[in-house]
Amino acid sequence: MSDDQATAVTEAPAEAATGFKMSLAVDIQNIGPCRKHIRVKVPQSDIDHFRDAALKEVAESAAVPGFRSGHVPAKLVERRFKKEISDQVRQRVLLTSLEQLADENSLDPINEPDFDIETLVLPDEGDFEYEFDVEVRPEFELPNYSGLAIERPVREISDADVDSYLQRFLAQYGTLSDQTEPAASGDYINADIEFLWNDTLLRRMNDLTLQLKTTLRFPDGELTGFDQLLAGANAGDVRETQLVISPEAESVEKRGETVQVKVHVNMVKRLVMPELNKEFLARLDMESEDDLRVSVKGMLQRQLQFEQRQSTRRQVLEKITESATWELPEELVRKQVENALRREILEMQQAGYTTQEIRAREASLRQKSVTTTRQALKEHFVLDKIATKESIEATPPDVDSEIYMMALQRGENPRRVRARMMKSGMIDNLEAQIRERKAVDHILKSAVYTDVPMPAPQTDDVEAVSLAICGQGAVPEAQGTEEE
Repeated sequence: MSDDQATAVTEAPAEAATGFKMSLAVDIQNIGPCRKHIRVKVPQSDIDHFRDAALKEVAESAAVPGFRSGHVPAKLVERRFKKEISDQVRQRVLLTSLEQLADENSLDPINEPDFDIETLVLPDEGDFEYEFDVEVRPEFELPNYSGLAIERPVREISDADVDSYLQRFLAQYGTLSDQTEPAASGDYINADIEFLWNDTLLRRMNDLTLQLKTTLRFPDGELTGFDQLLAGANAGDVRETQLVISPEAESVEKRGETVQVKVHVNMVKRLVMPELNKEFLARLDMESEDDLRVSVKGMLQRQLQFEQRQSTRRQVLEKITESATWELPEELVRKQVENALRREILEMQQAGYTTQEIRAREASLRQKSVTTTRQALKEHFVLDKIATKESIEATPPDVDSEIYMMALQRGENPRRVRARMMKSGMIDNLEAQIRERKAVDHILKSAVYTDVPMPAPQTDDVEAVSLAICGQGAVPEAQGTEEE
């Protein structure tokens, strides 16, 4: 450091810890569903308090040539470290006033206030005012959720169920072999697909590997009769049809529009299932085929419990949200679409569904994402309030157990699954999902049940593509590449 330089330490404990109470003038106005506009006035006396404290702290630690530490004249410190002191005062005024504002006005914000701290300037003299908009949780009274009448679907898991699921599970580890025979239902094709709207190319998806199933589903539309359309096709063939864009597609102008579809077949392939030998079983951490069948039956039991939980949950949520007539801001719904989808996918992963089954469900949800997200948000707010009232939390063992089961189903190391979830932010979704499930379980403890037969499991007749017809990127992960 040169002789004419000076340094100051500006970090200090939060002002709230000192017990200082600010004399705030606060005005709160409702400006829409779950949205408030807040104006705060901080008197000059409060600003002076923070400025004096900051000046004292800087003076005690400042290094100025010619003066011993702690003996620098206050006027010199104030002049030399004007910016550092000003930044510290601004930060403390804002943080302390926001904390006090939340404590004294029972605000329950969903997210952070939408203003930029760096753009705010404290006046040299006079009061300081700032204002912002914030989204808050809706205010409502909880309905009675004790002793609800619930129909509980029940079904026995048979050996045939185990056989059927085992085939779907093993298919994830199969390999595709080229074939010269015409395509048939259940076969795979490698294809490029063109979508035309009013005779103009809307999108082209290249190098897609698709199984020929009854329905080909995209996030914003689906093609029924897909296996019949491609029946008998060979490499080089082109098959044409139409589909209708979903009424909740992201592209507003194309909602409900009919588009032409051209499927260019590059190759016909057939799935070769893995051999259930010792090497393959070891890969799954299984000793024998019997162990694998026991594990599969456990997965099916979890799926049965998932379906039971979904059915009873739907009934619970229908009953406890009957009075949830409050509106939600469209911007909040839009921002929560991906969050709601991630939570649904998490639940299916925990229940042991295959990747393909999850992808098909995800594509279906995306076609009606706005409606389902709006309802899911209302359910979240009600269940969150019940969880708070009943002191329900997601404990570390709860999270560990769920991660372990997800890792088992995917044949992965639990630590790797946890690390990936931490990196993507999905661990928070998992904790919230566990908390809400425990809230539903709490309600169900006092429910009055009537067992009813569960419908037969739906057949695996959907092939899903994560690329949107009207979009430019993958949603959220592409199966193929897009033509440049």
